[in-house]
Amino acid sequence: MAFGNPYAAYQTTAVKTASQGKLVVLLYQGVVRELSAAQQCFDPSEKLPATEIEAFGKHIMKAQEIINELQVSLDMDKGGQIAQNLMSLYVYFNKELMNASINQDKTKLQQILGMIKDLCSAWEAASQNTAADSVPQAQRTLNITG
Repeated sequence: MAFGNPYAAYQTTAVKTASQGKLVVLLYQGVVRELSAAQQCFDPSEKLPATEIEAFGKHIMKAQEIINELQVSLDMDKGGQIAQNLMSLYVYFNKELMNASINQDKTKLQQILGMIKDLCSAWEAASQNTAADSVPQAQRTLNITG
């Protein structure tokens, strides 16, 4: 069996076998990647050149699409106050990203990126703790005897 693109095959397998927590982390990492790429569209004088406007808009739009996925994945019944707070944050992020896109505002973009990175770190920690808790204690120890 030949793979056309080994990296794409790896990514597909990683997504299909990931836990729910890891999937959320992957989504946050996608938002970080897109917003970082949008920041790279600005020139050193913090202006958005005409040649980069389309790419900038595409990166912002992709980030908003990922945030929308995070939004629809919330379980408002079981999530309680946390789900409500996350929903408010996601609505805020999309609104601010729309404003940053319209106004070509790199500072606003940096603020949102910083908040997303903080959330990503929190989800990474939660995902790792949940994964560690699901492994029986006997399997967590190092077995040097083989």
